[in-house]
Amino acid sequence: MFIFAQISDLHLDGGEHRAERAERAERVMSHLNALPVALDAILVTGDIADHGTEEEYEQARKVLSSPYPLLTCPGNHDARGPYTRILLGDGTEGPGAADPPPVNRVHRAAGAVFALCDSTIPGHDHGFLTDETLAWLDGELAAEPDVPAFVCFHHAPVPLHAPYVDGIRQFGEERLAAVLARHPQVAAVLCGHAHTAAAATFAGRPLLVAPGVASRLVFPWRHGDLVDHGAPPSVALHVLGEDRRLVTHYRAVV
Repeated sequence: MFIFAQISDLHLDGGEHRAERAERAERVMSHLNALPVALDAILVTGDIADHGTEEEYEQARKVLSSPYPLLTCPGNHDARGPYTRILLGDGTEGPGAADPPPVNRVHRAAGAVFALCDSTIPGHDHGFLTDETLAWLDGELAAEPDVPAFVCFHHAPVPLHAPYVDGIRQFGEERLAAVLARHPQVAAVLCGHAHTAAAATFAGRPLLVAPGVASRLVFPWRHGDLVDHGAPPSVALHVLGEDRRLVTHYRAVV
């Protein structure tokens, strides 16, 4: 059995919301670190920072402290340079780097492969997987065809029937579907961005959207603000059984 948590959209803020956002994220991490069962990983699917500043990633390094492997993808509020230098600890990108390439990374665990894809487009809120990213993903999945794999990124590649979110979702998704068709070991596609727990299918696989830590999306058929900042932060717990069946539980952290 392989058990991992997924959180998303912390939006750690170096400005007026600094204390509030940090408290919510710390509450979530304390909850996960104190679970009576050991996690195989904690996945964070983007928008870790709110403005992509170095200060916010320094804060994220402290807030996201855990004894478990921490796997991250960037979101549209993240900035590739500071994200790579500070959060990932990779000094290859200098402070003046103009246009770092997509930050794609793979994590291989005892029972699963995580392909951590960069779906961001610097300067834009919507998402897109470049040809470079898709070629990288195809190669990583081909390397271990018998190991269950999770394809992870920030932007959902399907409409979620929330008008604002759908306008800034991941586009060009048919190209991703063509890659996944070649790799039946992919157990699920995991993303964030929408600030709501959601489930759909994509390319014949489960598509699971993590709820937000900073806030929760208000459904379009309700009146009011776009997001609810007072709703408790939430997490997803994914359990991959010996039969390779994936079960997901969503929980609010109060």
